[in-house]
Amino acid sequence: MVMPKIGDGFTQGIGVIATPSVVIGDDVHLGHHVVIEDDAIIGNGCRIGNHITICKGAQLGEGVIVSDFAIVGKRPKLSPRSTAKGGELPGVVVGAGTSIGSHTVLMAGSTLGEGCIVGDNAGVRERCTIGDNVVVGRSVTVENDTTIGARTKIQSGAYITAYVTLEEDVFIAPMVVTTNDNYMGRTAERFKHLKGCTVRRGARVGGGTHILPGIEIGEEAFVATGSIVTRDVPANTLVMGVPAKPVREVPAEELLENQ
Repeated sequence: MVMPKIGDGFTQGIGVIATPSVVIGDDVHLGHHVVIEDDAIIGNGCRIGNHITICKGAQLGEGVIVSDFAIVGKRPKLSPRSTAKGGELPGVVVGAGTSIGSHTVLMAGSTLGEGCIVGDNAGVRERCTIGDNVVVGRSVTVENDTTIGARTKIQSGAYITAYVTLEEDVFIAPMVVTTNDNYMGRTAERFKHLKGCTVRRGARVGGGTHILPGIEIGEEAFVATGSIVTRDVPANTLVMGVPAKPVREVPAEELLENQ
């Protein structure tokens, strides 16, 4: 019988299932009722909790922690009218030292950098690229084809829609909502205009803010809590209100270069 390749110091709970093509590194612990599918790779020192599925082709770097009831590398099932691209997807890649919360779902085709934190009940869709040391908070949704730069923080309950770009060192406060479709699903015209927002390096977006499709928020800009952003925001500018309007420049002592 062909067995998975298993390193030294491996321990496991009851009910573990791993296919023969799986590779498990040294000093790995698997909890109870873990399923590891074809061609998955579990790096040295990983800690996998209970009732977890590591899907086909997933690659977990050294020291990754996966909490109970998570699904790592799930393949999406798309609606016939979905705007997301279909087709085959490679396995999800999770960088070394990343921690994945309980009941979290990471889709195939996405890449997470090193040292990330993904909170409980969060979801990351397919074809997303997430840089090093990113925080994706509790119950955050990151939709497909989104790019998130290193050290960005997305707080609890935020909604990051498809086709969004968040650059490095961005701060997204709780319950922020981004959008990408001015037609809200009506008429074929919408397909030519689907576009999420772009939030440039070091920008900060306050809690409960809504950002319209295609908006660009400039470097080091500051969007006040509860704003509705209907126009591009210049760099180093504080905006607020419904709709958001410029108020003043961001103080020099708050800029990244002075931290």
